[in-house]
Formats: sequence, C-alpha cells, structure tokens
Amino acid sequence: MRTIYYVNMRSSTQSLKEELQNNEALELCARQCGVIGDSTKLKICYLLRYHPELSVTAIADLVGTSVSNTSHSLNKLRAVNLVTSRKDAQTVYYSLANNAFDNILNLIGD
Repeated sequence: MRTIYYVNMRSSTQSLKEELQNNEALELCARQCGVIGDSTKLKICYLLRYHPELSVTAIADLVGTSVSNTSHSLNKLRAVNLVTSRKDAQTVYYSLANNAFDNILNLIGD
C-alpha cells in the first residue's frame, strides 16, 4: 500500500512541477508583482483601483511625483499588462487592465 501511495505522490509532484514551470499566468503575475514592488507604481495601481480612469497629470498630482516620473511608471505598468491607456486629443488616460490589481491582491491576500 505504501508503494502505491509513494508512486502516486511522485507522479503528482512531477506533474505539479511541470505545471509550475509552464504556467504563463504565474510568470506574468511574478513580473507584475515585481513591477508593483515600487511604491510609486503601487500607489498608481491603488488610485486606479478606486478611480476607473485618470489622466497622467492627475495621477502625478495625486501621487506627488513629476509627470515624467509618472509617465515612466505607467509605461512599465502597461508593459506587464497592469494598465491600459486611452488617448483623447492631447491627454492620455489610464485605467487598470481587467481588474489586474484586484487579481494580484487576491493572489497575495487582500
């Protein structure tokens, strides 16, 4: 009986290892968590969680950083699919991508 249990556990463990190594969702989440490790980017995500869409200048004002720094942070967040942008004339508006911040909070605990 113990031998069967060990074989099942071993095959299950191997299957889990393969699943973890080939899981694109986990890889994306790891990149996203790495990006929001910066306090400015985390503040931006927090703002966008409660304000569905904000301009770069509004975000910079609320976070207390320059427009240039905010824009740079937003570009990094967009690169890992955490935010999306929409341009209206000269103004660019940002929002969270498909509840991305909520997904990360659910993963790491709210």
